[in-house]
Amino acid sequence: MTEATPTNVARRPFLGRIGEVPHVGLVAALVLLAIVGLATRPENFATSSNLVSILALASTIGVITVGMTFVIIGGGIDLSVGAVMALSSVWATTLATQSYGPAVMILCAVLVGTGAGLVNGFLIAYGRMVPFIATLAMLVAARGLAQRMSGQRTQLVQQANTAIVELSTTRVLGLPLLVYVFALVVALGWILLNRTTFGRRTYAVGGNPEAARLAGIDVRRHTMLLYGLSGLCCGIAAVLIMARTTTGSSTHGDLYELDAIAAVIIGGTLLSGGRGTIIGSILGLLIFTVITNLFILNGLNTSDQLIAKGLIIVVAVLMQRRGALTGT
Repeated sequence: MTEATPTNVARRPFLGRIGEVPHVGLVAALVLLAIVGLATRPENFATSSNLVSILALASTIGVITVGMTFVIIGGGIDLSVGAVMALSSVWATTLATQSYGPAVMILCAVLVGTGAGLVNGFLIAYGRMVPFIATLAMLVAARGLAQRMSGQRTQLVQQANTAIVELSTTRVLGLPLLVYVFALVVALGWILLNRTTFGRRTYAVGGNPEAARLAGIDVRRHTMLLYGLSGLCCGIAAVLIMARTTTGSSTHGDLYELDAIAAVIIGGTLLSGGRGTIIGSILGLLIFTVITNLFILNGLNTSDQLIAKGLIIVVAVLMQRRGALTGT
């Protein structure tokens, strides 16, 4: 009985929240936003092209959000995801890399992203740096390196590498291939978090690192792997943004870290770690994406959109704080 208790506690963050109010509230918020869209722009909002546009927009940030969910559940934070994605896209679209074809471009983006993530993890886990400082340094360094490599110019994907562009242009059952890539990453992330030892250890490390260490978990190695996973997602996202824009640029991913963190928080993941779900994060992401879409369709100011997002984040954090105080 005593050995079964930790396992039950480790799984509670997932199993307990499927039927809880946070997920129901997120779905209700999405329904409400859909009603607003149908009421304000009925001729545009419910069209198939607009729905595909929402999913395509969500795909790139969504892949990053999956990695961010793991990091925050593990008790960390990653401010460098947007810059790492930009660096990966620039490195993959240099003339030297493109000359080897699309497979090498994709591999390059994934390796650069994973490598940057592992550097973050090493500095945090073994260098004992605060995650905020380590990832902030990576944000600045990665963005600067991307600018240096590209000469602050946008690099186009060459016609010989149209296989990457086809991720955005080729449709299956009406949806671009990049949406299926996003769905695959979400599915694999869900399995990894909820059906593997790695996921249980992530909850344990985020909930109580010292207890996890005493239970035999190598906390430092696991922390480094979490940031490596976040970097891997950045590399995949770089491939998707190259497909959408046909470019690699040092400006890609600007403020993506804020969108990803906000989506994770809205989805119910605790900033202190130890609790959260992939499904909640994706629902939070869709809420932000639909809000952006509604602002565009109604011709509203971008600054108003940022204000609205900021207010939503504040409300979500206050609700988390209240839930922590009441023990719910």
